Amino acid sequence: MTAVAAVLQSEWTKIRTVSSTTWTLISAFVVTVALSAALCAVMNAQFGNLSPVERATFDPTFLSFSGMVLGQLAMVVFGVMVVGTEYSSGMIRTSLAAVPQRATFLFSKITVATALALVIGMATSFLSFFLGQALLGEHRTTIGAPNVLRAVVGGGLYMALIALFSMGVAAMLRSSMLSLGILMPFFFLVSQILSAVPGAKSVARYFPDQAGSKIMQVVPAALGGDPAPYGPWGGLGIMLLWVLAALAGGYLVLARRDA
Repeated sequence: MTAVAAVLQSEWTKIRTVSSTTWTLISAFVVTVALSAALCAVMNAQFGNLSPVERATFDPTFLSFSGMVLGQLAMVVFGVMVVGTEYSSGMIRTSLAAVPQRATFLFSKITVATALALVIGMATSFLSFFLGQALLGEHRTTIGAPNVLRAVVGGGLYMALIALFSMGVAAMLRSSMLSLGILMPFFFLVSQILSAVPGAKSVARYFPDQAGSKIMQVVPAALGGDPAPYGPWGGLGIMLLWVLAALAGGYLVLARRDA
């Protein structure tokens, strides 16, 4: 077994033997699917109360991912725990003694965790879509409709990138509590609030979650919202730049500072 393969196997063992990471991924799956299904059922019952503009811009695909507002927080926790737990437990010293090549150590950990997050993200996205469309009744769409498959696959990519971004932040901050203390309010409160404030909306639309979520939209100005100055893939590209910046920062901190 090559050195990289051995490190990958080691990181896989770490992740699957820690029950908290497993339950966090399960929570991301359950919360997203359940909340999305509930909101689709409510929308089906209340569709007649929408304004003409909201009906004209109704996006059944995007609605079936509405549970990701909360589900992504579980992905944040997963990403932070994968990296931050070793610092809080002191195991980072043992890990770096066993794998002194810090780039190999960090990116092996990130590779395994991202692959797992992507599998869960895709399963969550596809189930949320099919269940949500079933509950929307006559207002539903199909996976074969234009741009729908792109949006569903994009939903899985979005969840994986949220976890990946969180890993980079945790590697920079070297603390699970500090990372969660910044990321949870940012995604759940700051980003959501600023995106609704007229004066701050033009800035908030370039935040990683606001930009990345555009990949899940089929109707650009869903439910009468303001159209973004970029398309679905452009939004995902903006999110990817945030992720790359976080990973680069995390690697630089790990490479230049003692454990």
